[in-house]
Amino acid sequence: MLSGFQNAQDRRIIGLMSGTSADGIDAALIHLREEDDELFLDVLGFDTVAFPAGLRDRVMEVSDPETGRIDELGRLHFELGELFARVAISAAESGGISMAEVDLIGSHGQTVHHLPERAARFGVETGATLQIGDPSVIAQRTGVVTVGDFRTADVARGGQGAPLVPYVDYLLFRHATRARGLLNLGGIANLTVLPADPDPSDVMAFDTGPANMLIDAIALSETGQAMDPEGGGARRGKPSENLVAGVLAMPYFERPPPKSTGRELFGVRIAEALIREGREAGLTAEDLLATATEITVRSIKDACRRFVEPVVTHLDEMIASGGGAKNAFLLERLARVLSPVAVTTSDDHGISSDAKEAVAFAILAHQTVRARPGSLPGATGADRPAVLGKICLPG
Repeated sequence: MLSGFQNAQDRRIIGLMSGTSADGIDAALIHLREEDDELFLDVLGFDTVAFPAGLRDRVMEVSDPETGRIDELGRLHFELGELFARVAISAAESGGISMAEVDLIGSHGQTVHHLPERAARFGVETGATLQIGDPSVIAQRTGVVTVGDFRTADVARGGQGAPLVPYVDYLLFRHATRARGLLNLGGIANLTVLPADPDPSDVMAFDTGPANMLIDAIALSETGQAMDPEGGGARRGKPSENLVAGVLAMPYFERPPPKSTGRELFGVRIAEALIREGREAGLTAEDLLATATEITVRSIKDACRRFVEPVVTHLDEMIASGGGAKNAFLLERLARVLSPVAVTTSDDHGISSDAKEAVAFAILAHQTVRARPGSLPGATGADRPAVLGKICLPG
C-alpha cells in the first residue's frame, strides 16, 4: 500500500501556509500530474482564512524570547494544528471534493523562531528553526497523509532552512531563453534567480530583507489598518532618506547568499525604532509608510546589484508573488528601479500570486513522499539536497 502511495503520479494535494505576518492560513488545492519527470498542475481552489481574534498576538508573544512561555508554545502547537486541519477540510469542500478524494496534505506551519546561523554548545554545532501547528494533528483530523516540518532537514544539513520555494520555482518557471527572477513579497522578501535554461545547481536564492513586515507594522500603528491597501498611503508620502539609509546600513544586507532572515531581525523592534525616529523628525503616517516601502524597494534593488548581476548578466523579467504583489505602488517603484527588467506577477504566468507559496508546499509534499530532495544547496547553503519534512500517517 505505502509503495503504491509513494509512487503515485496523479494526486490531489492541499498545501497550507502561514507566513511571517502570522495573520492567517493560505490553503491551495491542486491537481498534480507527473509525466516523464515533468510536473503539470491545476489549481482547483484557493482561500485565505484569517486567524481568530487574539491568535496573532499569542504567536508574536511566543516568538519573542522576552515574552515566550513554554506552556503557551505547547498549547499553540496543537491549537494551530487543529486550525490548519479545519482549513484543509474547508479547502476540499470549496474545491468540490471530499477529504477521501484528497491524497496528500503539505503544511508549512507557523514559524515562531528561525536561527539558521550555526552556534556551538554542548560539544555540538547547529542552526535551529521552529515551526508549530503539529502535522500529526492535521493527519488525525483529516484522515489524510500529511507532510510538515519542512525546514529542519535542510538545517540539519548545514543549510539555512530557507528559502525552500526556489526548488518549486525551478520546476515551474525555468525558461529556455529567458533569465528570470522570482520575487516573493511576503513578510520577508525572498528572491530566486533562474538563469536561462538552468540546471538545479545554477539556481541562486536568498532573502533580500523585509517586504511587507515593516509596512504592515507601521500601517497598524499609525493608521489602525493591518496593511497599506495598494500602497495608497505610501504613494502620498515622502520617504526619509536618513531612515532608509540607516536600515540599509545593517550588516545583513552586505552578507552574501545563501542567507535568510525573519522577524528576529526585521520585526517589531525595527518598526518601533522607525516610528519613534520618524515622529521625532516630524514625519507623517504617509511618510513613514513611504519610508518602509522604500526600504523594501531599495533592498531588493541593492541585492540584485550586489549578488545577482555578477552571476547573471541581466534578468529579462522579475515575477512577483505574495501579498506584496497586490501593492500597486510597491510594484511601480520596483519597475522603476529595476528597469529595463520587466516586472510582472505570477498571475500573468498562470499561478495566483496569493496562492503560490501554498501551492509550493503542496508540491514539496509530493516530492517528500516520492523520497526526492526538495531543497537546493545553492539557495540554502546546505552541504547537499535534502528530502524535506516529516510524514505523518492518519489512523
